[in-house]
Amino acid sequence: MDAKAAVDLMESSSEVHFSGFHMDGFEQRKAIIEQPTTSETDMYKQPFVIGVAGGAASGKTQVCDMIIQQLHDQRVVLVNQDSFYNNLTEEERTRVQDYNFDHPDAFDIGELLRVMDKLKHGEAVDIPKYDFKSYKSDVLRRVNPSDVIILEGILVFHDPRVRELMNMKIFVDTDADVRLARRIRRDTTEKGRDIGAVLDQYSKFVKPAFDDFILPTKKYADIIIPRGGDNHVAIDLIVQHIRTKLGQHDLCKIYPNLYVIHSTFQIRGMHTLIRDAQTTKHDFVFYSDRLIRLVVEHGLGHLPFTEKQVITPTGSVYTGVDFCKRLCGVSVIRSGESMENALRACCKGIKIGKILIHREGDNGQQLIYEKLPNDISDRHVLLLDPILGTGNSAVQAISLLIRKGVPESNIIFLNLISAPKGVHVVCKSFPRIKIVTSEIEMGLNEDFRVIPGMGEFGDRYFGTDDDVEQVVSSP
Repeated sequence: MDAKAAVDLMESSSEVHFSGFHMDGFEQRKAIIEQPTTSETDMYKQPFVIGVAGGAASGKTQVCDMIIQQLHDQRVVLVNQDSFYNNLTEEERTRVQDYNFDHPDAFDIGELLRVMDKLKHGEAVDIPKYDFKSYKSDVLRRVNPSDVIILEGILVFHDPRVRELMNMKIFVDTDADVRLARRIRRDTTEKGRDIGAVLDQYSKFVKPAFDDFILPTKKYADIIIPRGGDNHVAIDLIVQHIRTKLGQHDLCKIYPNLYVIHSTFQIRGMHTLIRDAQTTKHDFVFYSDRLIRLVVEHGLGHLPFTEKQVITPTGSVYTGVDFCKRLCGVSVIRSGESMENALRACCKGIKIGKILIHREGDNGQQLIYEKLPNDISDRHVLLLDPILGTGNSAVQAISLLIRKGVPESNIIFLNLISAPKGVHVVCKSFPRIKIVTSEIEMGLNEDFRVIPGMGEFGDRYFGTDDDVEQVVSSP
């Protein structure tokens, strides 16, 4: 397709006139397209990892037990950092009173990372059980993969490699006097130590280690719980948040700017119909339009709003919100045009621009043509493309909008289905845009087509033949 034909296509498909220009050889933002590897696919089934830190005897274990109790319908495993103490040598055991168990070097972080890596990848693993009387690990306990992993210990936030494993970090903040009283009671009854030795160890090692190593990690916490397990309100809120995260797709846990609309039997039923190769064009268009409308409505919910009061017919005051006024749509020709009617139905008189991305031959070069509102830099933009595959075309379209002056945070990308590869590419390239989709796919096949997918969306929606020249590449 030459430049003139592309411009003619956009002129004929635009219902509202905008001044614009076409560009040849647009400078691309690089997007590496690769086939998903096994490890990349496995990561989408990773468990939710919670780190619980705090001073010794602060109530960390009680907090963990309460979380586990409330998550009774989930598979939860508790991993204690205490299990990964280094075994003491014979010489160290003879002078155990001089050994600092509260120092970061007292732990075998390498073994902790190995165990956590296996659990995160769905593998059962043996975890050592440390004996505080013999000061070594002789017993192993088998731990199976779980939906939630709680990693608890005084220094679980100290090593950045361990912190990176966590989806949520909780710091239990308890008064020093309370912690000391609990430690005396615990060490004398459970570990058989003399109260004098406990106090000596506290002043010599425990308190300095708390000030030097534990307290500074408080800044890494997402949530700080005063009073530990006595704070039932905090525990309830944490459990509620965990349940919300468990109900999300794993990619939503990685990218907070990714939104998947809540699935219902109606939505699953419509997906079943439009994915069926035997569905007629009429039914495909009908159910696609219904799904697109839901995605558009959800996307509009992420726009800014202002509070507004109105007087109802009964004379009462109703406090509501006023819609965002500075808004436009931009469709990626050709499939993106299928989403325009739903957007117009939701936003009366909305301006809609066009972007055409054409892959020429096999050299991967792309020509981009655009026709956008002159004041697009002052508007929030809903970018329309029903399928997010490799993410390559999406990166090109978003790059163009940003070059036109649209702030990245003002772009909302709407699509019906998204492949994990495309989500990674777009979210890593543009962490401040929002992606709204109705389902996350399994991945891409060897031809970089979305699977299970729904075929060539544009051909099925507009009723064109497979052998008709394609003007748009796979997104």
